Amino acid sequence: MTYYESLTTVSRWVVLAAWTTFLWVSPAGADSGESLINKGADNVAIEGYDSVAYFTEDRAVKGSKDYAFEWQDTRWHFSNVKHRDLFAAEPERYAPQFGGLCAGAMTRGVVVKADPEAWTIVDGRLYMKVNKSFRDEWRQDPAANIEKANEAWAAKTKRR
Repeated sequence: MTYYESLTTVSRWVVLAAWTTFLWVSPAGADSGESLINKGADNVAIEGYDSVAYFTEDRAVKGSKDYAFEWQDTRWHFSNVKHRDLFAAEPERYAPQFGGLCAGAMTRGVVVKADPEAWTIVDGRLYMKVNKSFRDEWRQDPAANIEKANEAWAAKTKRR
């Protein structure tokens, strides 16, 4: 068992808060114009993963710049032309919720980049988490977590 696995849920949230503070987050910046999409310096969303593949292949698949699509001032990569075209036709259906940011952290109103390998689909919506341990905890009560995250997201996007 790793150190992280031995932590209680509360302790894990403390660890998440520390990661948030020191590694990935700029809450003030997020509300003052920073992108609320999980993208890198290369302007590619969700580390170049194919957001349609989560739905069609039930797994995380790395996309290719050869099948890119621009949406919300961000480049999205896909593993094939069919996935790119599905996304282009209905980006709101296939894009991850909360801009691909961690849905678990969003329950606390915190902006944290998510790991594209730690994901869940609930009611036809894609949710990403900071890591697989948080994903598993989040899955214990997805309805409550989605409700909290939606409220926090609405507040964040309203202030923009």
